[in-house]
Amino acid sequence: MALDAGKLARIHRVRTLQLNLKRGDESRAIERVASESALSTRIAQLAANVAPQEASEAGFSLTAAAYYRDRLQQSANAAQDRVKSAELLAEHAAEATRSARRDQSAIEKLMERSDAAAALKAIRAMEDAPAFRKNRHDPC
Repeated sequence: MALDAGKLARIHRVRTLQLNLKRGDESRAIERVASESALSTRIAQLAANVAPQEASEAGFSLTAAAYYRDRLQQSANAAQDRVKSAELLAEHAAEATRSARRDQSAIEKLMERSDAAAALKAIRAMEDAPAFRKNRHDPC
């Protein structure tokens, strides 16, 4: 099925827009992974700061520290789940970007073939055109 140049150009514009959207999705997914990883690291630092000290403290402060450590551990577990989820989304976004790039390059190849076929057709038309007769002007 031969497509004309206008239709190929329109499809190429659409595929380029889709590719740019997928690239944007991929970059947002990568940023989300970085953000979730930073949050997980920050929670781990907070948990380390709440760790029991070697000083003698009242039982109330130890109970409070244990409570906060437990809450921070729950937050750390949730953050790890969010990191895994964000990494999975980033992988899907990267695959979607690769797929969009393949689609766009396929259209570009079709456009190149169409241009080559049009050039070949023009060459053949020039070859088949009737020869022009030269006007010979003899000295008068």
